[in-house]
Amino acid sequence: MSGPPALAVGDAVPGRTVTVTRADLVRYAGASGDLNPIHWNERTALAVGLPGVIAHGMFTMALAAQFVADWAGGAAAVRSFSTRFTRPVVVPDDDEGAAIELGATVKAVDDDGSVTLAVTATGPDGKGVLGKALARCAPRT
Repeated sequence: MSGPPALAVGDAVPGRTVTVTRADLVRYAGASGDLNPIHWNERTALAVGLPGVIAHGMFTMALAAQFVADWAGGAAAVRSFSTRFTRPVVVPDDDEGAAIELGATVKAVDDDGSVTLAVTATGPDGKGVLGKALARCAPRT
């Protein structure tokens, strides 16, 4: 029986598109306790100089982390995940929401088979919303 194919530096992880709606933001606000109105109220977001209601940075990071966990075989296989928030995801008040494109490439493969991924998250405007996103995962079996 053989495991997954060997990974090499530069290999691409199949990407995924996730859609974030205002309803998602309200649910995340309730679950996280982050009830800042910039994440659900257009007037407040505009008043503080934002282009509109924005997704929680931690929610965006969680979507990217879930993408990695799904690829790695589960959350327990993700040994670490780090990132910087570089740009907000503006979520329109419509039924379409905002699409975030997630992807990754293999940055390193350790002797024990552990994999470090460089993760990307691109907002609807085609610009990255996470910077220096790195995930270290257990060897894939």
